[in-house]
Amino acid sequence: MNSRLPSDPATLGSYPALTVYPKMRPPLDPEFMPAALWHRAYAALVAQDAGARPFALVLVRTDGAVFRHDSRVLSAGHPAAALTLIYAERLLKFLLWMKGGPQVLVAGADDMAAALAKIYSPTGARAFDDAFMGAKIFGRRFSVEAASFEALPAAVETSVAMGRHLEGCRIGFDLGGSDRKAAALIDGKIVYSEEIAWDPYFQADPRYHIEGVHDSLLRAAAHLPRVDAIGGSAAGVYVNNEVRAASLFRGVPADAFETHIRRMFFTLQARWGGVPFEVVNDGEVTALAGAMSMNDNAVLGVAMGTSLAAGYVTPAGNITSWLNELAFAPIDYRPDAPRDEWSGDNGCGAQYFSQQGVGRLAKLAGFAFPPTLPLPEQLLEVQRAMQAGDARARAIYESIGICFGYAIAHYADFYAVRNLLVLGRVTSGEGGEIILERAMAVLRAEFPALAESIQLRTLDEHNKRHGQATAAASLPALRALPATNVT
Repeated sequence: MNSRLPSDPATLGSYPALTVYPKMRPPLDPEFMPAALWHRAYAALVAQDAGARPFALVLVRTDGAVFRHDSRVLSAGHPAAALTLIYAERLLKFLLWMKGGPQVLVAGADDMAAALAKIYSPTGARAFDDAFMGAKIFGRRFSVEAASFEALPAAVETSVAMGRHLEGCRIGFDLGGSDRKAAALIDGKIVYSEEIAWDPYFQADPRYHIEGVHDSLLRAAAHLPRVDAIGGSAAGVYVNNEVRAASLFRGVPADAFETHIRRMFFTLQARWGGVPFEVVNDGEVTALAGAMSMNDNAVLGVAMGTSLAAGYVTPAGNITSWLNELAFAPIDYRPDAPRDEWSGDNGCGAQYFSQQGVGRLAKLAGFAFPPTLPLPEQLLEVQRAMQAGDARARAIYESIGICFGYAIAHYADFYAVRNLLVLGRVTSGEGGEIILERAMAVLRAEFPALAESIQLRTLDEHNKRHGQATAAASLPALRALPATNVT
């Protein structure tokens, strides 16, 4: 595959060539350009360049965490030097949505620092990322600055021991884009679970969201003698139980978001008598669910649902403070890769490993759904077609699986992974089996060492749909004495 990428991702400029040859191609997406192979091809050029430069990106967060990524880039005078901005920009994009931070320090290539600062600015191609990594998530202006290696701060990694508490009477909930899930547990045993359809994305009234969650809690509480703790997971970024950024609430006006949504879980906690109440990103709970079910750690959890959620449990068994929003992390380096309608970027995970991805591929496969048919219903139609032996549906799942195999290799360049847990409605049924089989085939063909070291895992059908809420219920630690429930 002779791929041509822009010399400046902020413009449609000249296109230097970088050739990669995938051994497997998605049948419905044959021009897919795996980030993992592109990075390896660039690294091969760097290895042959006697003037190659050391290069570091450092993300500094307001909570004291400092993340550093070291690599090498081509010399400024190399014939393919224009590739370096593509490499640096895509690398920074991945790191921002993996770990997050409002301040970026660039060492080893001042020209890259200046170019990245222009791209990641309120008027640049990554204005979405500038806004989210700045005021929306971290409450300060986002910046990209050049720095010397000597001036770089020392790395400070952070993780949190949270979850695995199953004693007492608990409620766990999970908020997705198409449904709310809730489970009631007594000493770790599920006594009730339920899914309720909702449509949160474009609901402007905060009460729709708050009362919807409260309704799910009430339904679960009806099956418990008392409520000792509540734990939740939801798509988006949550810091100390505050909603910082989430597509679920994109329809709420900014002033109403600040007044009612940002601290909605504190509002709900007060309604429930102040019981221990913890809410984290749904991806983190996916990973925690996997670690709990497998009794192992070093888990990257990926949930293919309304969007793509991801989370990570470290080799030590802790949840990280990282963002792990791999929905926005690039995995396809085609310049004309599918464009995310929210962030405006191309080739990011949400367009491949989600209901959005199924809907996109269904059109390419020849399914003619009405324009008004919601994505969850499109997924159901594809699943029914798969059960009926429709070759078009199989091609969709094969395409997802092959892309996912290459994405796993890219993720493994950044995460220490022993177990990769795959959940979500997209993976239900025979289609999910095809996704995993094709992904493993890619690893065996292209990355045999990873095929040996990473276990691809999933859960049974019940836990695929309700394991998330169960793990969420385990998040809060109980107080010395159970709290009295007040609803």
